[in-house]
Amino acid sequence: MELFTHTLPNGIRIIHHPIDSPVGHCGLLINTGSRDEKENQHGMAHFIEHVIFKGTQKRKTYHILSRIDDVGGELNAYTTKEETCIYATFLRQDFERAVELLHDISFNSIFPEKELEKEKEVIIDEINSYKDNPSELIIDDFEELIFKDDPMGRNILGTAETISRFGRDDIHHFIKNNYHTDQMVVCTVGKITPEKIIKIISRYFGDVEANLRQTSRPATLTYQPQHKDKVMDTFQTHTVIGNIAYDLSHPRRPGLLLLSNLLGGPGMNSRLNMSLREKNGIAYNIESIYSPYFGTGVFCIYFGTDEENLNRSLKIVQREMKRLRDSKLGKLQLHNAQRQLKGQITVANENKENLMLAIGKSYLLYNKVDTLPQIYAQIDAVTSECLMEIANEILNPDQLSYLIYRQS
Repeated sequence: MELFTHTLPNGIRIIHHPIDSPVGHCGLLINTGSRDEKENQHGMAHFIEHVIFKGTQKRKTYHILSRIDDVGGELNAYTTKEETCIYATFLRQDFERAVELLHDISFNSIFPEKELEKEKEVIIDEINSYKDNPSELIIDDFEELIFKDDPMGRNILGTAETISRFGRDDIHHFIKNNYHTDQMVVCTVGKITPEKIIKIISRYFGDVEANLRQTSRPATLTYQPQHKDKVMDTFQTHTVIGNIAYDLSHPRRPGLLLLSNLLGGPGMNSRLNMSLREKNGIAYNIESIYSPYFGTGVFCIYFGTDEENLNRSLKIVQREMKRLRDSKLGKLQLHNAQRQLKGQITVANENKENLMLAIGKSYLLYNKVDTLPQIYAQIDAVTSECLMEIANEILNPDQLSYLIYRQS
């Protein structure tokens, strides 16, 4: 993979991957998310992601939203527990238009009070709509359960109470203390020369005042397994089983990713999908999720089923976890699991917007980007013995937490 990198004097890093396409992609990734909020700031990172579109020193909301849409492109943003991203897709001749807009909304937003109040209502509606989706809500509730009072446990959206208190001064305070220039990456993919990349990005981002991070994120609190049943007004019983897991820099991260994919990945032939859905017909949605973070991580299994099938489903899931703890994969089984994961990663990279975001995130976190052959080598280096050791550590029944939404 051909990559070009450059660092501006203020610490903002640039990474570009040239491709032969009439379409380009550009994003600004910031190493700040909901995890960086204090308790009274719960939901602030996501709130800022919304309100940066509500007016700058030279643009109103309509002009911001129309700037890329008018030329057939798209403008979007997202917030996670550890990052904020604003990004655009555009025709390559509109590259400067996109870069200028990303800079304008990221550094020149004025946060009009009237617009803030309107957006609070929008986000409160988003929070309420999320509550209507128990299969997503239970994942957040599970992380709140296992992380307890740690910021990692708080959901990204915040609460109606915290959101309603936010004002312009609160926003500026959070940005000053958390949006550090050495924790920002401008990532681009497209048929654009490196010379043009430096020239245009430097023109708009080069004058941003340096604001370097002085402290590191604190360690998470000590984990203790939790078991909780919660009565919910749902049509199904929803269950999450999981444990804390390897962080972003752990050498066994590729192994757990492979294990998670084998157990409950997107493939229809995952072990949990075959045992719960195909063989027994007692669940429709089944997945395992591995989310590595700075200094910690989460692994969990989710499934939804009817109340009368809950105990049977739990026994099947526990049986599949025990198989991985007790039995090594055969040579062919391991080869097929590795080949499947490598194929999924390769297919995902064909989506150039996803590729741009993946490159940017890797450069933001590791200051490097692994090529596909390097990623393949990491996956191929995972042995059956290693997978079994990972299973015995992460799927240890004494360390597993359970959260169940039972039907009311």
